[in-house]
Amino acid sequence: MSEYNYDEGGQFFPFFMLTMVGLVTVPLTYNVLKPSTDLEQTASRTKSDFIPKNADLIETQRKRRKRQNRKTKRIIAVVLGYAFMGYMIYLIAVTQRTVPKLWDPYDILGVSRSASERDIDKFYKRLSLKYHPDKAKPDVSKNETLEYVNDRWVEMTKAYKALTDEEIRNNYLQYGNPDGKQSTSIGIALPKWMVEEGNRWFVVAFYGILLGIILPYTLGKWWYGTQALTKDKVLHASAGNLFREWKEDISEGGVVAATSVGDEFKDALKGARSDAGAAKVESKVLSSSILTDVDKDRLKAIDDPVRRKTLALLWAYLARIDLEDPELEKEKYDVAPTALLLNNSFTSITLPFGAVKPLLSSFHTSQNIIQAVPPSSSSPVLQLPNFTPQIVEKISRSFKSGLLTFQKFMQLPPSTRRSLCSDLSNQQYDQAMLVASQIPRLVVAKAFFKVTGERVVTPGSLVQLVIKARVIPPGTPTSEIPPINPLDLEDIDADEGDLDALHGRKPAKNKRRKLPDGTYVEDDAKDNSVQPPLAHAPYFAALHAPRWHVFLGEARSGRISVPPFTFTSFDRPIFQTSPETGEVKPTFNVVTLRCQFQAPPQIHAFPFVMHLVCDSYIGLDEKIDVLLDVRDPKEAEVVESDEEISEPEEGEHYPYHPPINRFYPISNIINLDSLAGQLQAMKGGATSPTNTETKRKTKKRSASTVGDTKGGVPLAVAGANAAAPVDSDDESDTEGEVDSDTSETDTETEDEDS
Repeated sequence: MSEYNYDEGGQFFPFFMLTMVGLVTVPLTYNVLKPSTDLEQTASRTKSDFIPKNADLIETQRKRRKRQNRKTKRIIAVVLGYAFMGYMIYLIAVTQRTVPKLWDPYDILGVSRSASERDIDKFYKRLSLKYHPDKAKPDVSKNETLEYVNDRWVEMTKAYKALTDEEIRNNYLQYGNPDGKQSTSIGIALPKWMVEEGNRWFVVAFYGILLGIILPYTLGKWWYGTQALTKDKVLHASAGNLFREWKEDISEGGVVAATSVGDEFKDALKGARSDAGAAKVESKVLSSSILTDVDKDRLKAIDDPVRRKTLALLWAYLARIDLEDPELEKEKYDVAPTALLLNNSFTSITLPFGAVKPLLSSFHTSQNIIQAVPPSSSSPVLQLPNFTPQIVEKISRSFKSGLLTFQKFMQLPPSTRRSLCSDLSNQQYDQAMLVASQIPRLVVAKAFFKVTGERVVTPGSLVQLVIKARVIPPGTPTSEIPPINPLDLEDIDADEGDLDALHGRKPAKNKRRKLPDGTYVEDDAKDNSVQPPLAHAPYFAALHAPRWHVFLGEARSGRISVPPFTFTSFDRPIFQTSPETGEVKPTFNVVTLRCQFQAPPQIHAFPFVMHLVCDSYIGLDEKIDVLLDVRDPKEAEVVESDEEISEPEEGEHYPYHPPINRFYPISNIINLDSLAGQLQAMKGGATSPTNTETKRKTKKRSASTVGDTKGGVPLAVAGANAAAPVDSDDESDTEGEVDSDTSETDTETEDEDS
């Protein structure tokens, strides 16, 4: 028989509640206090004292978005949880504890545990003379009653029998009581008032509300909230609208118009705000010379009032048009971050189609939104502080060398550049030049393909596109650019035992690298842990960390061969701050970017165009021709057999590279122009040219390109060492030498002006 005992004294209930609340509060505390992994929260700021017009409105929008990302509800829950836990600890400290006393016959009789049965008999007889009910009388001074005297003697008799009677002693040893097995007592750590007749229904109602309403509502809200968003954090309905706006020949203006279809704007411009001031915004935008005729017609053709006002606000933001209304100005700055989020979703939609033009249009639209510069027709110089369209137009008329690009403007002599900016005061001009000196323009010094542990690229191997580059801000004097250390252009494999590094999963454990001449160098790379400063975007109502996208395309077909790889940090610092003056200067360190993908299954020389695009700054794109030479595996065996083979010394081991079972869709890499080519590819053969012709061309090209280097450094590298020119037509074809440990393969690079 079981007996349920409730915690009438409140001794155990605080322990139960403290445990249950702690199970929720402690993990929630870690979630609140853990360091943020958002790039915008961990990066430094670009040094600038420029204050744009309506800076208070822009800062208000930034703070509002920051509050939306703040974990306010979780912080409140943690505070309440710890307050409740503190109260429970207080109850535990002040509540008097009742310690249950075990039934012990030795303690009841007052005999030693080592006493024999004979001694127990003698002691019991002496106790009977004193405590037997016929002998003992209740002590009134101690509030003793006759019932107490009888009960005391009964307990003594039980204790005596438990120590002398064999059967009763077995009951005591087995069940802890001379009477045998007792009823089970179950303690419940809940106050007794919760189950009393008057309070029972309140408890039932509480559990019903908690389990029947609050819990299903919370789980349903979380579930449907996560299901309503894509991985790009946009609504599924918005992604569907963006998909319908996709076109293979879409321009930057078309992408801007496509971002206005998001349902996110309906919440921001709902009710009376959907029409308020729409005519005023539209008239100012249409009267501006920034929009092309196609963009104006696209705006006029929209019937949805919310989308029409949204697109007009976007164009007003990009053209920096003063709307002369605080509420409209607030809406103008509010639509830009949402448009950037939708543009990122448009980029994801573009990738499966495999077209280069819409992808570049999406990347360029990101630049325009962040810098608040209209696409196509405007100069990239507008992203500098204090530069207005009127000033840029005046400079363009005075510029005699064609289109005014950002690099060409910054390469002008300082005196000429200052004279062209005569409309700016010295303070305004210094503000612009300070920001220009911190723009992270990534200049490629060398780009090549390699397979870790191999001399050549073989069909189906896991190949890496290795990019060696330096950050050289526009306008940096040639005299201040140091030459590149040839060792920084080497990409040496990790130790043969470091499998994670060889497979690209983790950085190399050993920072020491052995060069081909036998010497060792210390690698100071930091595993892409150095984050560049936040993008200088004074008109953008949100913080944004710059990102660099690298992808390979085919110039002839305009298709994407290798999807974009995104980089948000580097392996070496790119800027340093002087501790004495606080001046920010570039370090000119060579950083390494790696893009890993599977090589095509055909033996052929594949020409690609490498695109390097920054999503935050305009006019800094890099476009370089590269050549992926896929060779016959037998050729790699011949190269290895021709090398000098020596017996390993004690403690040395030959490297072993296990096969990597990682596959990528090759349809994006090889352009099969005909049905015959597709059938040939299915059979495992090359398309065109044939294997024999490819080998012959490869050997011929190898023989002709080895001599086109200066001291073992490619011509493209030598040009980068000299002055890192913007416009370069040099061609370089680098080939991994037999005696090199860098595993470089045949690569042709051609630097072009972005």
